[in-house]
Amino acid sequence: MQRKWMSALGALVIGFGIVAGGETGMAKEKHKEILNVSHRGASGYAPEHTITSYKMGEKMHGDYIEIDLQMTKDGKLIAMHDERLDRTTNGTGLVKDYTLEQLKQLDAGSWFNEQYPQYANPEYAGLQIPTLEDVFQKFGKNKKYYIETKSPEVYPGMEKELLRLVNEYDINKETLLVQSFSPASLLTMKELDPSIKLVQLLSYKTNAVITDEEIAAIKEYAMGVGPNYTYLNEEYIQKVVNNGLEIHPFTVNDKETMEKLIDWGVTGMFTNFPDLLHEVTKGK
Repeated sequence: MQRKWMSALGALVIGFGIVAGGETGMAKEKHKEILNVSHRGASGYAPEHTITSYKMGEKMHGDYIEIDLQMTKDGKLIAMHDERLDRTTNGTGLVKDYTLEQLKQLDAGSWFNEQYPQYANPEYAGLQIPTLEDVFQKFGKNKKYYIETKSPEVYPGMEKELLRLVNEYDINKETLLVQSFSPASLLTMKELDPSIKLVQLLSYKTNAVITDEEIAAIKEYAMGVGPNYTYLNEEYIQKVVNNGLEIHPFTVNDKETMEKLIDWGVTGMFTNFPDLLHEVTKGK
């Protein structure tokens, strides 16, 4: 049965085009309901996927910490967006070819100072790559986590290890969200623990359209969708929401777009600048 779903949903995802001022009281109330997801932490201001970035996101009123997962050679889950080390560390090559001990020797912060001098901080130099366990230990069981299984086909057992850590650290499953571009990975999570709330990531290269059949298929296993915001329109968003799904677009970094998406009916969004979204939702 699972194989049948995986095949159908794989085709479904290919069909989506995946690539890898003043306000009324009613409007303000609506804004308060929007999930503010700190994308890789407050990654507009600090090196992404570091404890420093996550802490900053928390201080800037982000509701959720978003964590991308990769897996080391010795089977440890780390917080990193790319399969390769080159962009965000002084290392090179694939994460899967290194042990956690080796990865902990890398500098995961200096690159940010070079690329974003307007936000540079000497304390960023030498920041370490955190494990998922590091994050859970730092922020505790009741923090809201939005976790993505990245490239799960590269890392067999990623979902099982994620759930093991969630259970070991007694993470609050009422608020935990797990997302992926891979329907197969989400179905694996559902099979391992049906109580985990799942979000299907989507990416469009042209004007976004979603069919009734696609929505029905996603609702079989997920409670929401996470499309790139670039090609969204009000009709798409209203169709998703009116069919009972949450919609959390990524990655929205300016107030004008935030306002537009909220007016169109999104239920949350990812941003590198959670302070900006907080200002929007509070009507500042």
